[in-house]
Amino acid sequence: MEYRTVFWTERPVLSAKLRELEALDSTALSRDALRSSPPPLPNARGSSEYKVLRRSLMFVAVMVFLNLPVKAQTLQFLPEVDAYYKVNSEVRVYFQAKETREGGDPTQAELGPSVEFYLKPWLKLKDATIFDLDDSKKRALVLAVGYRYLPSPNAPPENRLRLDLTFHFPMKAKILISDRNRADLDWQRGKFTWRYRNRLTVQKTLTINSYHPGPYVSVEPFYQSQYRKWSTTALYAGCLFPIGKHVQFDPYYEHQNNTGKSPNQQLNQLGLILGLYF
Repeated sequence: MEYRTVFWTERPVLSAKLRELEALDSTALSRDALRSSPPPLPNARGSSEYKVLRRSLMFVAVMVFLNLPVKAQTLQFLPEVDAYYKVNSEVRVYFQAKETREGGDPTQAELGPSVEFYLKPWLKLKDATIFDLDDSKKRALVLAVGYRYLPSPNAPPENRLRLDLTFHFPMKAKILISDRNRADLDWQRGKFTWRYRNRLTVQKTLTINSYHPGPYVSVEPFYQSQYRKWSTTALYAGCLFPIGKHVQFDPYYEHQNNTGKSPNQQLNQLGLILGLYF
Protein backbone atom coordinates (compact mmCIF):
# COMPACT_ATOMS: atom_id res chain seq x y z
CA MET A 1 0.00 0.00 0.00
CA GLU A 2 2.87 2.32 0.76
CA TYR A 3 4.61 1.46 -2.55
CA ARG A 4 1.46 2.32 -4.53
CA THR A 5 1.23 5.66 -2.74
CA VAL A 6 4.79 6.58 -3.64
CA PHE A 7 4.28 5.49 -7.24
CA TRP A 8 1.16 7.57 -7.82
CA THR A 9 2.64 10.63 -6.13
CA GLU A 10 5.77 10.59 -8.34
CA ARG A 11 4.03 9.72 -11.60
CA PRO A 12 3.32 13.36 -12.66
CA VAL A 13 6.97 14.25 -12.11
CA LEU A 14 8.18 11.37 -14.28
CA SER A 15 5.77 12.33 -17.07
CA ALA A 16 7.13 15.88 -17.10
CA LYS A 17 10.72 14.57 -17.29
CA LEU A 18 9.82 12.32 -20.23
CA ARG A 19 8.24 15.23 -22.10
CA GLU A 20 11.40 17.32 -21.57
CA LEU A 21 13.60 14.49 -22.93
CA GLU A 22 11.37 14.09 -26.01
CA ALA A 23 11.55 17.83 -26.69
CA LEU A 24 15.35 17.79 -26.45
CA ASP A 25 15.59 14.83 -28.84
CA SER A 26 13.33 16.47 -31.44
CA THR A 27 15.33 19.72 -31.25
CA ALA A 28 18.60 17.84 -31.77
CA LEU A 29 17.19 15.95 -34.73
CA SER A 30 15.92 19.11 -36.42
CA ARG A 31 19.33 20.76 -35.97
CA ASP A 32 21.08 17.78 -37.54
CA ALA A 33 18.66 17.82 -40.44
CA LEU A 34 19.32 21.50 -41.06
CA ARG A 35 23.06 20.93 -41.00
CA SER A 36 22.95 18.01 -43.44
CA SER A 37 20.38 19.39 -45.93
CA PRO A 38 21.08 22.28 -48.40
CA PRO A 39 19.25 25.57 -47.93
CA PRO A 40 15.97 25.78 -49.82
CA LEU A 41 15.96 27.65 -53.13
CA PRO A 42 13.73 30.68 -53.39
CA ASN A 43 10.51 29.89 -55.14
CA ALA A 44 8.83 33.29 -55.16
CA ARG A 45 9.69 35.60 -58.01
CA GLY A 46 9.00 38.66 -55.91
CA SER A 47 11.29 37.63 -53.05
CA SER A 48 14.57 39.41 -52.41
CA GLU A 49 16.48 36.10 -52.68
CA TYR A 50 15.13 35.55 -56.19
CA LYS A 51 16.14 39.03 -57.29
CA VAL A 52 19.68 38.56 -56.00
CA LEU A 53 19.93 35.18 -57.74
CA ARG A 54 18.64 36.61 -61.04
CA ARG A 55 21.07 39.55 -60.96
CA SER A 56 23.96 37.23 -60.14
CA LEU A 57 23.14 35.02 -63.13
CA MET A 58 22.88 38.05 -65.41
CA PHE A 59 26.27 39.32 -64.19
CA VAL A 60 27.86 35.93 -64.88
CA ALA A 61 26.33 35.84 -68.39
CA VAL A 62 27.67 39.32 -69.19
CA MET A 63 31.14 38.40 -67.94
CA VAL A 64 31.14 35.24 -70.05
CA PHE A 65 30.07 37.22 -73.13
CA LEU A 66 32.78 39.82 -72.59
CA ASN A 67 35.41 37.11 -72.37
CA LEU A 68 34.41 35.36 -75.60
CA PRO A 69 37.02 35.28 -78.37
CA VAL A 70 37.07 38.28 -80.68
CA LYS A 71 35.96 36.18 -83.66
CA ALA A 72 32.64 35.45 -81.98
CA GLN A 73 31.92 39.12 -81.31
CA THR A 74 30.53 40.14 -84.69
CA LEU A 75 27.96 42.63 -83.38
CA GLN A 76 29.12 46.25 -83.24
CA PHE A 77 27.68 49.75 -83.11
CA LEU A 78 28.43 52.31 -85.84
CA PRO A 79 27.55 55.96 -85.10
CA GLU A 80 27.39 58.59 -87.84
CA VAL A 81 26.66 62.31 -88.18
CA ASP A 82 25.84 63.97 -91.54
CA ALA A 83 25.39 67.75 -91.75
CA TYR A 84 23.86 69.15 -94.98
CA TYR A 85 23.74 72.72 -96.25
CA LYS A 86 21.79 73.69 -99.35
CA VAL A 87 23.74 76.28 -101.33
CA ASN A 88 21.06 76.79 -103.99
CA SER A 89 18.43 74.78 -105.87
CA GLU A 90 21.09 72.80 -107.75
CA VAL A 91 23.97 72.38 -105.29
CA ARG A 92 24.25 71.02 -101.77
CA VAL A 93 27.33 70.41 -99.60
CA TYR A 94 27.62 68.15 -96.59
CA PHE A 95 30.17 66.94 -94.07
CA GLN A 96 30.26 63.37 -92.81
CA ALA A 97 31.82 61.90 -89.66
CA LYS A 98 31.30 58.24 -88.87
CA GLU A 99 32.74 54.96 -87.70
CA THR A 100 32.82 52.31 -90.40
CA ARG A 101 33.81 48.71 -91.02
CA GLU A 102 33.12 47.40 -94.49
CA GLY A 103 34.63 45.46 -97.37
CA GLY A 104 36.83 43.38 -95.08
CA ASP A 105 38.62 46.46 -93.70
CA PRO A 106 39.17 46.98 -89.95
CA THR A 107 37.07 49.43 -87.97
CA GLN A 108 37.95 52.96 -89.06
CA ALA A 109 36.85 56.54 -88.61
CA GLU A 110 35.78 58.32 -91.79
CA LEU A 111 35.75 62.11 -92.09
CA GLY A 112 35.27 64.45 -95.01
CA PRO A 113 33.11 66.74 -97.18
CA SER A 114 31.10 66.15 -100.35
CA VAL A 115 29.42 68.34 -102.96
CA GLU A 116 26.16 67.23 -104.60
CA PHE A 117 24.81 68.38 -107.98
CA TYR A 118 21.28 67.47 -109.08
CA LEU A 119 18.63 68.12 -111.69
CA LYS A 120 15.28 69.76 -111.23
CA PRO A 121 12.75 67.66 -109.28
CA TRP A 122 10.06 65.60 -110.93
CA LEU A 123 6.48 66.02 -109.77
CA LYS A 124 6.18 62.28 -109.10
CA LEU A 125 9.37 62.38 -107.03
CA LYS A 126 7.93 65.21 -104.98
CA ASP A 127 4.89 63.06 -104.18
CA ALA A 128 7.01 60.06 -103.15
CA THR A 129 9.31 62.10 -100.90
CA ILE A 130 7.00 64.86 -99.70
CA PHE A 131 7.77 64.20 -96.02
CA ASP A 132 11.48 63.30 -96.41
CA LEU A 133 14.01 65.82 -95.10
CA ASP A 134 16.65 64.65 -97.60
CA ASP A 135 16.20 67.09 -100.48
CA SER A 136 18.30 65.00 -102.89
CA LYS A 137 15.62 62.28 -103.01
CA LYS A 138 13.36 64.69 -104.85
CA ARG A 139 15.80 64.66 -107.78
CA ALA A 140 15.87 62.04 -110.53
CA LEU A 141 19.66 62.14 -110.84
CA VAL A 142 22.24 63.19 -108.24
CA LEU A 143 26.02 63.43 -108.74
CA ALA A 144 28.28 63.73 -105.69
CA VAL A 145 32.04 64.23 -105.41
CA GLY A 146 33.78 63.97 -102.07
CA TYR A 147 36.96 63.39 -100.11
CA ARG A 148 37.36 61.13 -97.08
CA TYR A 149 40.17 60.79 -94.56
CA LEU A 150 40.28 57.40 -92.83
CA PRO A 151 42.65 57.11 -89.86
CA SER A 152 43.31 53.67 -88.34
CA PRO A 153 44.85 52.84 -84.95
CA ASN A 154 47.15 50.12 -86.35
CA ALA A 155 47.74 51.27 -89.94
CA PRO A 156 48.70 54.39 -91.91
CA PRO A 157 45.80 56.75 -92.71
CA GLU A 158 43.91 56.27 -95.95
CA ASN A 159 42.89 59.00 -98.40
CA ARG A 160 39.79 58.40 -100.49
CA LEU A 161 38.23 60.15 -103.46
CA ARG A 162 34.55 59.24 -103.58
CA LEU A 163 32.28 59.50 -106.63
CA ASP A 164 28.53 58.86 -106.36
CA LEU A 165 25.86 58.68 -109.03
CA THR A 166 22.34 58.06 -107.72
CA PHE A 167 19.08 57.47 -109.61
CA HIS A 168 15.65 57.84 -107.97
CA PHE A 169 12.55 56.11 -109.32
CA PRO A 170 9.11 56.91 -107.83
CA MET A 171 6.55 54.12 -107.56
CA LYS A 172 2.94 53.88 -106.47
CA ALA A 173 1.87 54.08 -102.81
CA LYS A 174 4.69 56.51 -101.91
CA ILE A 175 7.42 53.98 -102.62
CA LEU A 176 10.81 55.26 -103.77
CA ILE A 177 13.51 53.10 -105.38
CA SER A 178 17.05 54.46 -105.25
CA ASP A 179 20.03 53.07 -107.16
CA ARG A 180 23.35 54.45 -105.89
CA ASN A 181 26.56 53.72 -107.79
CA ARG A 182 29.71 54.56 -105.84
CA ALA A 183 33.42 54.41 -106.70
CA ASP A 184 35.97 54.58 -103.87
CA LEU A 185 39.47 55.51 -105.08
CA ASP A 186 41.88 54.84 -102.20
CA TRP A 187 45.53 55.73 -101.56
CA GLN A 188 47.34 54.27 -98.57
CA ARG A 189 51.13 54.34 -98.13
CA GLY A 190 51.59 55.04 -101.84
CA LYS A 191 49.43 52.07 -102.87
CA PHE A 192 46.31 52.62 -104.97
CA THR A 193 43.20 50.42 -104.76
CA TRP A 194 39.63 50.94 -105.86
CA ARG A 195 36.23 49.43 -105.35
CA TYR A 196 32.79 49.75 -106.91
CA ARG A 197 29.63 49.37 -104.87
CA ASN A 198 26.03 49.42 -106.04
CA ARG A 199 23.31 49.98 -103.41
CA LEU A 200 19.67 49.38 -104.30
CA THR A 201 17.17 50.78 -101.75
CA VAL A 202 13.38 50.47 -101.49
CA GLN A 203 11.76 53.01 -99.16
CA LYS A 204 8.11 53.36 -98.17
CA THR A 205 6.72 56.47 -96.47
CA LEU A 206 4.13 55.66 -93.80
CA THR A 207 1.47 57.89 -92.27
CA ILE A 208 0.78 57.51 -88.55
CA ASN A 209 -1.63 60.32 -87.68
CA SER A 210 0.48 63.38 -88.53
CA TYR A 211 3.84 61.56 -88.34
CA HIS A 212 5.62 60.07 -91.38
CA PRO A 213 8.43 57.54 -90.75
CA GLY A 214 10.20 55.91 -93.68
CA PRO A 215 11.17 52.23 -93.36
CA TYR A 216 13.55 50.86 -95.99
CA VAL A 217 15.57 47.83 -97.05
CA SER A 218 18.78 47.79 -99.12
CA VAL A 219 21.26 45.44 -100.72
CA GLU A 220 24.79 46.48 -101.73
CA PRO A 221 27.45 44.27 -103.40
CA PHE A 222 31.12 45.36 -103.49
CA TYR A 223 33.69 44.72 -106.21
CA GLN A 224 37.21 45.25 -104.82
CA SER A 225 40.32 45.55 -106.96
CA GLN A 226 42.69 43.88 -104.50
CA TYR A 227 40.60 40.68 -104.58
CA ARG A 228 39.55 40.98 -108.25
CA LYS A 229 36.03 39.81 -107.51
CA TRP A 230 32.70 40.68 -105.93
CA SER A 231 33.93 40.09 -102.41
CA THR A 232 31.31 41.66 -100.12
CA THR A 233 27.54 41.74 -99.89
CA ALA A 234 25.80 44.03 -97.40
CA LEU A 235 22.11 43.87 -96.43
CA TYR A 236 20.39 46.75 -94.63
CA ALA A 237 17.08 47.32 -92.86
CA GLY A 238 16.25 50.60 -91.18
CA CYS A 239 13.76 53.40 -90.71
CA LEU A 240 13.92 57.18 -91.05
CA PHE A 241 12.47 59.19 -88.16
CA PRO A 242 12.21 62.93 -88.89
CA ILE A 243 12.19 65.28 -85.91
CA GLY A 244 10.94 68.70 -86.95
CA LYS A 245 12.28 70.29 -90.13
CA HIS A 246 16.03 69.94 -89.59
CA VAL A 247 16.76 66.68 -87.71
CA GLN A 248 16.35 63.08 -88.80
CA PHE A 249 17.41 59.84 -87.10
CA ASP A 250 18.19 56.71 -89.10
CA PRO A 251 18.66 53.57 -86.97
CA TYR A 252 19.50 50.51 -89.06
CA TYR A 253 20.75 46.95 -88.98
CA GLU A 254 23.42 45.75 -91.41
CA HIS A 255 24.67 42.26 -92.20
CA GLN A 256 27.87 41.82 -94.19
CA ASN A 257 29.29 38.72 -95.83
CA ASN A 258 32.97 39.26 -96.70
CA THR A 259 34.67 36.62 -98.88
CA GLY A 260 37.81 38.56 -99.85
CA LYS A 261 39.97 37.08 -97.11
CA SER A 262 40.13 33.55 -95.77
CA PRO A 263 38.19 32.53 -93.75
CA ASN A 264 34.98 34.31 -94.74
CA GLN A 265 33.81 36.99 -92.35
CA GLN A 266 30.25 37.56 -91.13
CA LEU A 267 29.46 40.94 -89.56
CA ASN A 268 26.29 42.07 -87.80
CA GLN A 269 26.18 45.81 -87.21
CA LEU A 270 23.80 48.26 -85.60
CA GLY A 271 24.08 51.84 -86.83
CA LEU A 272 22.56 55.17 -85.95
CA ILE A 273 22.79 58.12 -88.36
CA LEU A 274 22.00 61.64 -87.21
CA GLY A 275 21.10 63.82 -90.19
CA LEU A 276 21.12 67.61 -89.85
CA TYR A 277 19.53 69.59 -92.73
CA PHE A 278 19.95 73.35 -93.22
